[in-house]
Amino acid sequence: MSQQLVVGAGLIGGALARLLVARGDEVVLATRSGTALAGARAITLDAGNAEDFAAAARGAATIFLCTNPPYTRWPTEWPPVFAAAIEAAKQSGAALVIMGNLYGYGEPDGPMTEHSPELTTETKGRVRLAGWHAALAAHERGDIRAVEVRASDYFGPGATGTAHLGEAFFHAALRSKKAMVVGDPALPHSWSYLPDIAATLIAAADSTEWGRVWHVPSGQALPRTVIMDQLNSYLGGSGRVAGYPQWLLRGLAAVNPMMREVEASSYQFRMPFVIDSAETERLLGVHATPWFEALATTADSYR
Repeated sequence: MSQQLVVGAGLIGGALARLLVARGDEVVLATRSGTALAGARAITLDAGNAEDFAAAARGAATIFLCTNPPYTRWPTEWPPVFAAAIEAAKQSGAALVIMGNLYGYGEPDGPMTEHSPELTTETKGRVRLAGWHAALAAHERGDIRAVEVRASDYFGPGATGTAHLGEAFFHAALRSKKAMVVGDPALPHSWSYLPDIAATLIAAADSTEWGRVWHVPSGQALPRTVIMDQLNSYLGGSGRVAGYPQWLLRGLAAVNPMMREVEASSYQFRMPFVIDSAETERLLGVHATPWFEALATTADSYR
């Protein structure tokens, strides 16, 4: 039985912890508030405190870094968390698996592969890239073993709040209402299913290949207009979807810090935004859940 340290108990960290428990691993779930999860040992942790992080990682085979501060605090909160995670991996000998995203690629000119150039000029993308590059440099020095698993926008049971394909979108479908979304809903976009994200994190930790990026298998990229049509067929409803005008987003961004960050990364929904995970699928043996199975399971969870 391996001991695993999961840092963060949000939708991804929680799904990951449950999957690790189900396969028989000893799971330590570390959060700022000591969130409990059946089968895991809950501890409190300020992930930006290197000494406490290192103590939490003692005996762990893997550190799964799944925490995620609010957008507006990324520039101040992520750097110490990355530094603490790297130091904890170095002191404990645990491998470091970082839950990442596609922000670092910037505006793509085609499907993003595990080797696409990292060209972002946007603040959040630069913050995440700096953290990954620090971990990669530590790996290349031989101090730690590290990988980053990158997903597109997630969806799945329980996705609430600011998820672009989350509670608000599915509730509009269930109630035959109009879902208002960021960007152009008629453009193709990749969507990563929460159970597939958790499965890819585990496969990356079980692999012997380190110092690289993996992509979560996410199936066919679909426009939100098509997804709404599929939900209407499944649910027997008449939901609709429309994009917020860009001028409105810019206006909200001028007065609301959170909306400023949403607007800054809205380019992801104003052009095709597609993840290519063929290499990850081939090397790790992970695959996307069939699309309609994932969509129906998610829709049923919101009923």
